[in-house]
Amino acid sequence: IPLILFLVLISFLARGLFLNPQEIPSPLIGKNLPDLKLPSLINDSYMVKSDDLKGGPYLLNVFASWCLPCLEEHPLLLELSESGKLDVYGLNYKDQPKNALRWLEENGNPYKAIGIDADGAYSIDLGVYGVPESFLVDSEGVIAFKHVGPLNKDVIKNKILKKLKTLPEISE
Repeated sequence: IPLILFLVLISFLARGLFLNPQEIPSPLIGKNLPDLKLPSLINDSYMVKSDDLKGGPYLLNVFASWCLPCLEEHPLLLELSESGKLDVYGLNYKDQPKNALRWLEENGNPYKAIGIDADGAYSIDLGVYGVPESFLVDSEGVIAFKHVGPLNKDVIKNKILKKLKTLPEISE
């Protein structure tokens, strides 16, 4: 019996080694985005709130100026934002505001609004493992898709934009 239990345990552990970390399931898929009320990175006197984001589907991108993979995906976020296919909002994770502002000035700003998550508490509510992560949210504030790691053209085209077409408010 101990040998059988050991073999079962080893099989579960071995299976875990082969999972793609970008496809980690989120318990928040199909649920409302946690209530958002964070200071704005761009406007000191403004709070970015959940109600501000409703009205159309959008992509919420968790990023930081110290994150190298964030820089890798950034041109794609700019392209997506400029295409008009999807609004992009930012969540600045555990970053110094002055560093984030300088980073956006140097690399461009694809975000309609950016909330500051200085202590990472909101990111914990989202189930963020690290940066970057992106969430496709429908017009009612329900999370439809989560991507862990930097976005690439394939993920944007074959997952995010494909999922976007299935959301009720934009189906043809």
